[in-house]
Formats: sequence, C-alpha cells, structure tokens
Amino acid sequence: MTPSKKSRAMDRLFQAVFGFDRRESIKAGICVPKSIGCGGPATVFRDARSTREYAISGLCQQCQDNIFGGEA
Repeated sequence: MTPSKKSRAMDRLFQAVFGFDRRESIKAGICVPKSIGCGGPATVFRDARSTREYAISGLCQQCQDNIFGGEA
C-alpha cells in the first residue's frame, strides 16, 4: 500500500517522537509498532474508510477499532 503524503517535517517529527517510520510499516503491510499499534499484519480492512486510515496512520483494523471505538 502507498502511505499518505505528509510533509518531510511531519514524517521526521513522527519518527523522532515514536521511533519508527510509519511509511515503512505501511509499505511492508504491517501495523505500526507497539508504542502505538500492534506490529502485526495489516492486510484486511472492513471498508474503504478503514483502508484510507491505514494509509494515514499505519494502524491495522484491530488497532483502529481499539483506538477509535469501532467494531471488535
């Protein structure tokens, strides 16, 4: 999957604060690491909105549900 476009400054800030590159997680088809996500596979999404959220945040469906209060 292709990560959503963010400014270089935002990507650098995100990496400095959280210690990983969300773009690399998204390209690899995995959820962002445990400091935010679970680090597991991110290949199945409930709908187009969840798929778009993955491209933005790098969160798999389960982590999106946990954070945003969606279906379990």
